[in-house]
Amino acid sequence: MTSTATPPGLARFNALEEHAARAALLEVCASTVWARRLLAARPYADPDALYAESDAALAGLTEADLAEAMAGHPPIGRPGPGDPTSAREQRGMAGADDDLRAEMLELNLAYQERFGHVFLICATGRTAEEMRDAVRERLGNPPEKERGIVRTELGKINRIRLARLVEEDRRRMSTDSTDTPASASPASVPTASVSTHILDTSAGRPAEGVAVRLAARPGPRAAWQELGGSATDADGRCKDLPALPEGTTHVRLDFEVEPYFKKKAEAQQDAPAHRDSGTAVFFPEVTVTFAVTPGEHYHVPLLLNPFGYSVYRGS
Repeated sequence: MTSTATPPGLARFNALEEHAARAALLEVCASTVWARRLLAARPYADPDALYAESDAALAGLTEADLAEAMAGHPPIGRPGPGDPTSAREQRGMAGADDDLRAEMLELNLAYQERFGHVFLICATGRTAEEMRDAVRERLGNPPEKERGIVRTELGKINRIRLARLVEEDRRRMSTDSTDTPASASPASVPTASVSTHILDTSAGRPAEGVAVRLAARPGPRAAWQELGGSATDADGRCKDLPALPEGTTHVRLDFEVEPYFKKKAEAQQDAPAHRDSGTAVFFPEVTVTFAVTPGEHYHVPLLLNPFGYSVYRGS
C-alpha cells in the first residue's frame, strides 16, 4: 500500500512562518508575484502539487514579473559572491579554460545587447561547451521566440530548486529548538547556513584545492562538533560544505593553506616565500570563528597571501 503522508521536507516547508517561507521561495525565484502565489496555495499535499502551482504561477507572469525573475540570475560563468545555488548549477563552467570563459563572456554581452536581459538557461548537468553552443544558437532567435524559451528554462530551474527546497535538507529547513516556543511548529525557524571562497591576493586569482573544515557549537561554552569539510574548486569556492545542525550559534572554519602555498612555491621557484623565509607559508592554517543567527546565510571569504590574511562577512 502506498503511503499518502506528506514528505517530511515538504511538511517543514508547509509549516514555516510566512516570512521564512517567502524568503525561501525568493531564493528559488526572484519574482515576488510568483512567490506570493505559491505562499497562498500552502499547504501542499505532495511535491507534484507544489511543482504544478509553480508552473501555473510562472505562466501567469507579466513581462515585468518575468524581468524581475531573470534579474535574480547571474550571467553564465559569473555567479555572484555568496550565491552557492547558482555556482552549483553552473558547475559545468568550473573546468572551462580561459579561452572558453572569454568567449562565454563575449556571447553573454552580445545576448544582453540583443535581448535586453541576461542569457537564461537551466545549467544543471550541462557542460561549458553545451552552454556556449546554446547561447550561440539562441542569439539568432526572434525576440518573441526567445522570450518563450526563457520562460521554459526558468520553469525548469524553479522545479529543480523547489525539489532541493522540500527535500530533507537540515541546512535550509531544520530548526533551532532553543528559540522555538513549545506551542510553535518545530519547523518554524530555519538554521543558519555558511559558504566561503578564497582569493589568493598575491596572485590575484582564486585559491584552488584548499581544504576547508567546518565545525559548529550550540553556545559560547559548548564543545565544538566537527561536521566535515570540502575543498575549494577552480573558482576558489566550497560548494558542498556540510549542513549546520539545529541549535548552532557559533561556526568555525579551518583553512589548511600550507599545502596550497607549498604546491605553488614548487611551481614558482623564485617565490617571495622561498627567498625571504625558506618556508612556503607563514600561517600554515587559518581559523575563523563567528556567531550565527538561525535563518541567516553567512558568506565568509578569506583573502590570503603567504604572510597574512583577512576575512569579512560578504553578501
